[in-house]
Amino acid sequence: MTAPHDRPTAAELLEALHEWMERDLLPGVDGRLQFHTRVAINMVDIVRRELELGPDQEVRHEEVLVSFGMNDDAELAAAIRDGSFDSHLVEVLNRLRPVVEDKVRVANPRYLR
Repeated sequence: MTAPHDRPTAAELLEALHEWMERDLLPGVDGRLQFHTRVAINMVDIVRRELELGPDQEVRHEEVLVSFGMNDDAELAAAIRDGSFDSHLVEVLNRLRPVVEDKVRVANPRYLR
């Protein structure tokens, strides 16, 4: 996505920031600052993945909500809590698994291995 903006794209800026922190900043710091730099690198990676994967994931998530006849996550959570789906828990799990996997793909895709 560049329009209406020119290059570098948001993804390219995040990649450059990641590379700078990992290659230049991280080797020169230690202790608490090194830990916080690693956290910042992970944050940049999460934002990059969300920008890259988010639009398709949003469509899939909306399709799952519609398949349950729900308007949003809060409504679905309330229906699960009140027992509306107790007789179909395996089906609920199977339909929600891709939603959870999409969240993990953004947060930390290594957990899916």
